[in-house]
Amino acid sequence: MNGFLRRYGLFLLLCLTGFAVFFCSYLRIPVLPLYAASLGAGTAQVGSINGAFMLTAGVFSIPAGLLADRLGRRRPAVCGILAIAASSFLIPQCGTPGQMAGAYFLFGAGLAAFVPSMLSQVAESVPPERLGQAYGWYTTATYAAMTLGPAAGGYLGKSLGLPPVFYLSAALLLLPALAAGALLPSSPASRRTDPHDLAAASVSLLHNRTVRACLVSTLGASLCFGAFLSFLPLYGKEKGLDPAQVGLVFSAQALTNVASRIPVGFAADRMDRSGLVAAGLLCLAVGLSALGRCDSPGSLAACAVVLGMGMALSFTAIGALLAEAVSPFRRGLAMGMFNSCVYLGMMGGSLSLGSLMPAVGYPSGFAAGGAAAVVAALLFFRLMGNRSRGEPSGGDSPRPLHSPVPEFSAMRRDGEKESGRDIPPPEHTNPKEE
Repeated sequence: MNGFLRRYGLFLLLCLTGFAVFFCSYLRIPVLPLYAASLGAGTAQVGSINGAFMLTAGVFSIPAGLLADRLGRRRPAVCGILAIAASSFLIPQCGTPGQMAGAYFLFGAGLAAFVPSMLSQVAESVPPERLGQAYGWYTTATYAAMTLGPAAGGYLGKSLGLPPVFYLSAALLLLPALAAGALLPSSPASRRTDPHDLAAASVSLLHNRTVRACLVSTLGASLCFGAFLSFLPLYGKEKGLDPAQVGLVFSAQALTNVASRIPVGFAADRMDRSGLVAAGLLCLAVGLSALGRCDSPGSLAACAVVLGMGMALSFTAIGALLAEAVSPFRRGLAMGMFNSCVYLGMMGGSLSLGSLMPAVGYPSGFAAGGAAAVVAALLFFRLMGNRSRGEPSGGDSPRPLHSPVPEFSAMRRDGEKESGRDIPPPEHTNPKEE
């Protein structure tokens, strides 16, 4: 048991921290629209509040990933948790929907700092041959929190009232912040590299075809997920479903997504990960396109199950592929790009299909979202096919999909310095914070 904790203790801590932060953050999801409505917000203004969050998370994830590479992983993660807690505390102080949007701006910035740092540490806490399992377990923890948090928040909102839920969320978030500050190690940082060189490195990452393939597939998958989240309630209402039935459809998607991540993670370590990504995108395309042809709770739930499986397949495999494709000293940036594509893709699906559906109807609109996933799958295969030709890849040499990152393996074994890279080695590999 002690040997297991020595080997995987950090990874377990990351999973627990991710669960705690997302659970506490998502307590407010079901009560936010109600509190905004109590301040006079209409449907469009509630959408603007959520839009401010997604836009901020999407825009700030890339610079936050750069900071994680420059300063180490711990500080951005802790600062992100504190920003999320501050946003929860500020919401009950708001008197207008516009002020609430400002508080949610802070929520988006906090998640932008927290998520890339955590995803980078997940890759650094396990052997390279277990990346798929690691992302399967970690994302299971976070998506379980995203499912349980709103359920608990709704119950607390009914029992305690709306403002106390926000204060409780803020107070509880201080616990993982303290734990992360005290227990998470400081990853090696690129302290000898000036900001101009880091900016150049961020551009060069886009020359890596595997990175580009992962980002394109993330955009396509997130567009489908954003369309599902945004328009299922309206479509269900049109088909005569009551709110409880719509909730069951959402639950079918969430439970499938959560339950599938761990087995998909095991598969990602034993199979071609690019095939899993493509299968996930095709599941998303089929599930979303079929959604517009269904009109009963059972059939809609079946489509949601297919969508949940697509989410599990694509995102778990993308995380492992992306972590393996870049050096450890660019991993924060790569995960920042990934997180940016998640939120911008969801926002893009909501906005683009929201403007299309009034003109063409829900069936054609959902089919258009499915077509976007098919296009993303084709582009993914094209980029991954070109990658196998050994073309330059932004400073990270092409390597087989399942081979360990050489310098990362050496660093894990005996702290040897990285060699043959365009980013200098860290000044030290002491896990203690300076």
